[in-house]
Amino acid sequence: MFDIKITGGNIVDGTGTPPYRADIGICGGIITEIESSITGEDAHCIIDATGKMVCPGFIDVHSHSDVSVLLEPSAVSKISQGVTTEVVGNCGASAAPIKTLDQLPSDWRCYKYASEWKSMADYRMLLENIKPIVNIVPLVGHNTLRRSVAGETGRILSDNELSEMLYLFEQSMAEGAKGFSTGLIYPPGMFAPSEELMAMAKIAAKYDGIYTTHMRNEGKGLIESIKETISIAEAAGVRVEISHLKTAGKSNWHLLETALDYIHSARERGVNVCADRYPYISSHTDLDSILPAWTKERGNNIELSYIREPSTRKRIKEELVKSRGDDYWTTVTIASTYHPELDGFRGISLVDAARKLNMPPVDAVLYILERDELRTGAFFAGMSEENMKRILAEKYVMIGSDSASRSPDGLLGGDFPHPRAYGTFPRFIRMVLDGMINISFAEAIHKMTLLPAMHFQIPRRGQIKCGYFADITVIDPTSISDMATYAEPWKLSTGIEYVIVNGQISFSHGKLTDIRAGMVL
Repeated sequence: MFDIKITGGNIVDGTGTPPYRADIGICGGIITEIESSITGEDAHCIIDATGKMVCPGFIDVHSHSDVSVLLEPSAVSKISQGVTTEVVGNCGASAAPIKTLDQLPSDWRCYKYASEWKSMADYRMLLENIKPIVNIVPLVGHNTLRRSVAGETGRILSDNELSEMLYLFEQSMAEGAKGFSTGLIYPPGMFAPSEELMAMAKIAAKYDGIYTTHMRNEGKGLIESIKETISIAEAAGVRVEISHLKTAGKSNWHLLETALDYIHSARERGVNVCADRYPYISSHTDLDSILPAWTKERGNNIELSYIREPSTRKRIKEELVKSRGDDYWTTVTIASTYHPELDGFRGISLVDAARKLNMPPVDAVLYILERDELRTGAFFAGMSEENMKRILAEKYVMIGSDSASRSPDGLLGGDFPHPRAYGTFPRFIRMVLDGMINISFAEAIHKMTLLPAMHFQIPRRGQIKCGYFADITVIDPTSISDMATYAEPWKLSTGIEYVIVNGQISFSHGKLTDIRAGMVL
């Protein structure tokens, strides 16, 4: 007897080959039978998938759910999109290893956790005990490591500090991490030389791990950043993932062809380089990321003191005015805020915020950051729609939400996320079905399933195949669509009929089933 039998559906198996009609039998969390028609076998649950597409569960290769899944293991924003596996620890930020919780990124420190942890082994055990709704694949964040051994310093690490950092990384790899990530626009990682990253990449390669990178520059310095990334990967012999590949800023849109040429050339030489992207043309990160690099050399407290102290505040203003044209401020929208006084600024442009405050935009930025103690999030427009579609069509580009999991009415429901948090995967599918991206539906599913499973080496997942884990998403191609917007970013997508994680139905017709069957992989 099967635990679950899925009948009448069109199977899109994850390989990129055309769909075919077949039934699926699931037993003990494993796909045990795939036949054109399974008859004579009973099942505890039968799913009629007639007219539906039966796909492998989606793999979110660029997630930031490291601590959110500890706080809200139901991960509504991800499971409702058909995501069954999340790769966490991206952009240089991970939950482990740390010495104290004070070494977590600032916006993670403000929550109370049921238990403390230090090592990657501790963190994995916490996840296993909490039993998240999705599978979790952890990476080690370079910024987290650097902060653990040297604080927020902007200097080159001493030999002892570098040795300690590499020891912690190797220990984490031995304890089950899949690789490491960098966030080279964020402190303290932004101050690390290439040699430091190379040393980590060699350890990752030793364990057959992966290197994922938020590169140093995604605008004017895009080409140099891609060169650095490929150089490290090629010399170390490590698989590499370019996070959220983009051309930021209209004056840099023309760089796409050159960027893709460098990647194609590296792949032809045998460098295992891939990338990921979300289907939106606005990014989301900390508002203080626009401040000059020198403000971040000694940590958040010093950075905040620079904003408060008149002479350094004046210097920051002068540099922002010089480096950002007047049009720039129209591309910035306030997202999450934390000070109650700033609630009314969520979802409005920085220009409108400046009008409300009756001050120039550059002063409004510093006012908001000071009141919010640097925790403000922002949306940054300035990407090309055509470039986005071109990137998404590249055969080595996967899909990543660049978001933490959350629940509309949960502990994290009070923030103001980018709509990609709730809409990335259905939006991408809808764009493909509507002919906006020049690939087939089967190729689109491949980008979200088997391609990431292969590149991140997640065995027996990402494909509908006998003997593979039963991570399955059933979608209605007629109604699949994202509903989240920049004004209402917490709206659930439509068209996700069922989500099965390790052989158990976790999401059905728009609702959780109260079954959490995720694993730490």
